[in-house]
Amino acid sequence: MPVKKGDAVRAVREKLENSLEAKASDVRFPAYIFETKGQVLDIRGDYALVMFGQVPTPNIWLRVDQLEEFK
Repeated sequence: MPVKKGDAVRAVREKLENSLEAKASDVRFPAYIFETKGQVLDIRGDYALVMFGQVPTPNIWLRVDQLEEFK
């Protein structure tokens, strides 16, 4: 699915774990990025800025191939 600004998404655990991004930072990802709805705020190249609204946290940049539609 091509991700667009405004889409409701969540992170895909299998694609995020063991990725270059995971190896470059803390690999203990919070559960809410996989379980709750996030909204795409911006897209730049292969990355999307996602806001998760369940808990007060900073927005996060994730590769668009690490995201899927939130159902």
